[in-house]
Amino acid sequence: MKLDQFMKWNGWVGTGGEAKFLIQTGRVRVNGDVETRRGRQLIPGDQVEYEGNPATVPDNGPSTA
Repeated sequence: MKLDQFMKWNGWVGTGGEAKFLIQTGRVRVNGDVETRRGRQLIPGDQVEYEGNPATVPDNGPSTA
């Protein structure tokens, strides 16, 4: 799943536009590194952090179809 989708699925944002803004302004980390690409493809086990709140991408995330 993509980073912006994960942020919505995790309940951190309500819209894709909000996710895009937060990602592009460097407020999201993936595996400890600032990520500015909203389309970053995540894989199970990736660690995503927003405002000090960590979350792990699960094996059974939402469908990307």
